[in-house]
Amino acid sequence: MTFPVHASAGRRRLSRLGMASALTLALVGGAPAWAQPGSVTEQLRSHGPTDFSSSYAELVEAVLPAVVNVSVERTKQVGGPGAGPMADPEMRRFFERYFGQPPQQAPREELLRGEGSGFIVSADGLIVTNAHVVGGADRITVTLQDGTTLEASLKGIDEKTDLALIEIKADKTLPFVEFGDSSKVKVGDKVVAVGNPFGLGGTVTAGIVSATGRELGSGPYDDFIQVDAPINRGNSGGPTFNLDGQVVGVNSMIFSPSGGSVGIGFAISANLAQSIVDDLKDDGEVRRGWLGVSIQEVTPDIAEGLGLEEAAGALISKVEPGSPADKAGLASGQVILDFAGTKIERLRQLTRAVAEAEPAKPAEVTVWADGGRKTVEVEVGTMKKAEQVAAAEEAAEPQKARLGIALAEVTPQMRAQLGLEGGRGVLVSGVQADKPAAEKGVQAGDVILAIGGKDVTSPAEAASAIKEAEENGKKVALLLVYRDGAQIFMAVPFAQS
Repeated sequence: MTFPVHASAGRRRLSRLGMASALTLALVGGAPAWAQPGSVTEQLRSHGPTDFSSSYAELVEAVLPAVVNVSVERTKQVGGPGAGPMADPEMRRFFERYFGQPPQQAPREELLRGEGSGFIVSADGLIVTNAHVVGGADRITVTLQDGTTLEASLKGIDEKTDLALIEIKADKTLPFVEFGDSSKVKVGDKVVAVGNPFGLGGTVTAGIVSATGRELGSGPYDDFIQVDAPINRGNSGGPTFNLDGQVVGVNSMIFSPSGGSVGIGFAISANLAQSIVDDLKDDGEVRRGWLGVSIQEVTPDIAEGLGLEEAAGALISKVEPGSPADKAGLASGQVILDFAGTKIERLRQLTRAVAEAEPAKPAEVTVWADGGRKTVEVEVGTMKKAEQVAAAEEAAEPQKARLGIALAEVTPQMRAQLGLEGGRGVLVSGVQADKPAAEKGVQAGDVILAIGGKDVTSPAEAASAIKEAEENGKKVALLLVYRDGAQIFMAVPFAQS
């Protein structure tokens, strides 16, 4: 894209720029003579095995006709009151003091243009690209490898996975590529990334897979393949191929401290992309399963508090009333270990598994509850746009340890102000510095709803629950804390108390 989106994380920068190589091959012109309309992936497969030790030319010739340039135009309103120099508060105050009313800039529309890549996935003109390439576009234009330029319409978009499906109408059957099984991609596999930036023709880069299943924090369903190919602007939405000519990833981001390529690129996994594209084909919308729980990571301290042998699974911090989870009997404090046959070791494994589950169908869920495993059946719901399938609540960053809190009753006025329902909860009125609660992130103003899985309604009950946990040989007190409308678990060690 010519107007990239950057996501910073500390000193690193994840840039949605696309994929191309510093050693770029400019491949201008039409398809090779032997390539015919239809699935070029199938044609390549029927062509027989090829030795790619010295050249990728045959692979590139096969897939290139299905890779397109995507150009977009957007209009943006600029100017108006407070725009230009008057956006500076000091400048506004200067004009107001000495000249009265500050000058007003008339609003106007500004045309923005951008470029990206895409690839054809059906003979009738369906094209996959990135959501950040076409999102908010007023006009989308597609340029094929033979130079044909066609208007495109937006079929559907899913910003949560940065994927979009656009459509063109051509007077001929178009060549297209197929998705491969990205779960079979291994670290060290050779891959070829192709793009069509700026309408200059195809660009190609070859590399190997550096990692699979990468989670970059860009969305709740992250599943990226990391490749070592240098990536440049203009190739967002282009495909990454395996040596069979199957799409195993959709180029989306780069890791960049400076904005330029440093040889670390990320492609959305084909399995995730294909499931989204299949949904978008139907009616332009993605339907995701919904469980209705807030979840958080199981840290070693929390695992100790719950009696789990290892820190794995997704800890339920809150269950939405009336949700599928609530109806199935799932409860706060339980740990989801398996969902519909998918072993849950990290949070995003659960969010993806629930999202991919078919709504209105039963799914078996294995949870850790009351010191043991049990299996319940949940009828998965349909996620609405304002909901999350399983919202991850960030727990306080685990630090050293020591208890040290002062507790008080939660008054009816506080309960109404905080939006607390029911009679449970005790107020944290003070936290001692350098004590375990403070270093674990407990704050004055927090409300402790439960300790060790038992609801507390008074400071005396809370003190008794903490004492009971310590006497029972627990190394931590597991607190369910209510803060800013969210519930999170905090494991506070007894060590050195």
